[in-house]
Amino acid sequence: MQSFYLPYQNSRIHGAVAGNGEDLLVCLHGFGESTLPFSRLVPALGEIFTIVALDLPLHGKTRWEENRPFEKEDLHAIIILLLKTQQKTVFSLLGYSMGGRIALCLTEMMAPQIRGLILLAADGLSDNPWHLFVTRTRIGHRLFKHITYHPGFYFWLLNTGNKLKLINNSLHRFANNSMNTLQKRELVLHVWTIMAHMMPDRKHIKQLLAQYHIHTLLIFGKYDRVIPSSLGIRFMDGTFPCEMMVLDKGHQLLTEDLGEIILDKI
Repeated sequence: MQSFYLPYQNSRIHGAVAGNGEDLLVCLHGFGESTLPFSRLVPALGEIFTIVALDLPLHGKTRWEENRPFEKEDLHAIIILLLKTQQKTVFSLLGYSMGGRIALCLTEMMAPQIRGLILLAADGLSDNPWHLFVTRTRIGHRLFKHITYHPGFYFWLLNTGNKLKLINNSLHRFANNSMNTLQKRELVLHVWTIMAHMMPDRKHIKQLLAQYHIHTLLIFGKYDRVIPSSLGIRFMDGTFPCEMMVLDKGHQLLTEDLGEIILDKI
């Protein structure tokens, strides 16, 4: 994929583009990732779509220099800039994990311009009480900041919950691997802080998906204990055009065969 940058206020938003299809597919990555995994979609989808992936703030090569949270209005403005550079007015949208939550927020603002929505193990399909506590309350933010630099109690609680079978092994491994170094804990703290306002209004989004007949494809991993397929079942309530697939995988869905799987459904 070929790199490019979008100048936005004081920041530089990094993106990568590949493919020569007539339709535009905008891809948003998961936590701690970047544009790189989306190159796996190009062999199967590159003749149908021009595939553009963006590095979100604090990820990849993007430099977020605004000294404030990343707001929905920022996301909207950046996508408008992207559409101008690609000379497009409509696009399809794909979000993976954390990028799924960002994609839902974007759907709130740009539904009339979205042709199709693909959500891979998407965050944002339900409310995470711990995430809301940390991002929406002062005491929650202070507590999480303390855990970042003094993680002993966190790991004791995590391990005890696993021993008592209150936390399954997959979720235990994910939580441990996400927080087992200071660098990782600081990334979680800073990303959660800067993305604090990226919370989708699911009821409104469903109304928009129905109003504009946006076909939605939900893809989950059968063995994913972080974002289980039950969240998709709850989300697709029959009020909007939606299809769901459960693959024989875990949380990591951006594999070499994903493009062919999507191609068969669009």
